[in-house]
Amino acid sequence: MDLQGLLDGAAKRHGVPGAAVAVGAGGELFEAATGVVNRDTGVDATPDSVFQIGSVTKVWTASLVMQLVADGLVELDVPVRHYLPSFGVVDETATATVTVRQLLSHTGGFEGDLFEDTGRGDDAVAKLIAWMHTNAPQVHPPGAMHSYANSGFVVLGAMVAALRGGTWESVARERLVEPLGVTHMALHLDEGLWFRAAVGHVGEERQVSRIGLPRSNAPAGSIPAAAPRELVRFGRMFLADGVAADGTRVLPAGTFATMLEPQVTVPAMGERYVARWGLGFELFDHDGVLVVGHDGGTIGQSTCWRIVPSRDVVVAINANGGDATPLIDEVLAAVLADTAGIRLPDRLRPPAEPVPFDPAPYVGSFEGPLARYDVAAADGGLDITWIPKGLAAEAGEKPKTVRNLAVGGDRFVAVETDEGVHPTAMFLEGGRYLYGGGRAIPRV
Repeated sequence: MDLQGLLDGAAKRHGVPGAAVAVGAGGELFEAATGVVNRDTGVDATPDSVFQIGSVTKVWTASLVMQLVADGLVELDVPVRHYLPSFGVVDETATATVTVRQLLSHTGGFEGDLFEDTGRGDDAVAKLIAWMHTNAPQVHPPGAMHSYANSGFVVLGAMVAALRGGTWESVARERLVEPLGVTHMALHLDEGLWFRAAVGHVGEERQVSRIGLPRSNAPAGSIPAAAPRELVRFGRMFLADGVAADGTRVLPAGTFATMLEPQVTVPAMGERYVARWGLGFELFDHDGVLVVGHDGGTIGQSTCWRIVPSRDVVVAINANGGDATPLIDEVLAAVLADTAGIRLPDRLRPPAEPVPFDPAPYVGSFEGPLARYDVAAADGGLDITWIPKGLAAEAGEKPKTVRNLAVGGDRFVAVETDEGVHPTAMFLEGGRYLYGGGRAIPRV
């Protein structure tokens, strides 16, 4: 495969300023990079460039939790407050009962997108934990359903720091980054100065983003950046059943298998989407083959990380703006076909003819901390008006109304593309929740 040509062409087609990819297959490492890390400076992207990895960080945090489990310091089915007494949310029952396992599988039920900026100090995470007591309402009862929760992994990061002593960053460096032999990774914003660091690009003009995510969410993925090869290194450790390239044992034998045990089935958006969730891992069924990993996104940066356990393949793809998702889809499809013989399923697209449906259960308003969604009946579908709040509004997002067509099974697909893909939405429990982006957003 011409990996360089594939990446060059995809970046040009999808208007991506800069991208990089690393593939581990058959004991070899293949790398490519294209474009620039920053359009303002014109610095070229290279395989050494570090990109913010976003929520791929959650698997690093989950690994730190599994180390605690192996050391007998944590049990998965014990309430997290037993290990982190400072934890608390608005609902007293949830505060007392939500477990470590539920947080790892995004079933804790409290609001997941809490991006309060508590400063850049070492107490940033602890301050957010205290803030959650009065600002983290319950979306659903613990364990009742899946709803993606950044805040749950912030709690896990705080627990790791408390039990190990130090900050989440210091524990991650001591117990994962250094034992793995990782060299091109920044856990703090200022560590990016040591590397050829990518910045995000947003908007139609692909302008450099001036908005960053707060350190309070670092354990969930707001800050860390890495070169794609380091994510391949991380993936190979799992394929080696917890052993780093130099023979250092990072995770106990059998941990990877435990982390891949399905914990919750995700609402069925389609073959291309996450099917189930393990302990920190997204689980996909692609072409009859189990593919695992995680996606990540910060403001103007996107990451895709995949492991194919049965084929000994690891893929990491990074992009810093433009229509990043179709670039990632294109590169991932070609790499999985070439290295693992897997056909990547298509994403849902709007149908030529809408499926008949009754709009009554879906019409209304749904609201979370980042946006309000007003849903109205429309010809052949629904008009969903997205009104940004909080961090989304601060980043310059504007309200917009998009026509969505029914495709059956309470699912809808946007007629227009957003950053190169047709967004999908689903309604759960008879219209009680609007489900999109992995999140269950409650009816107002």
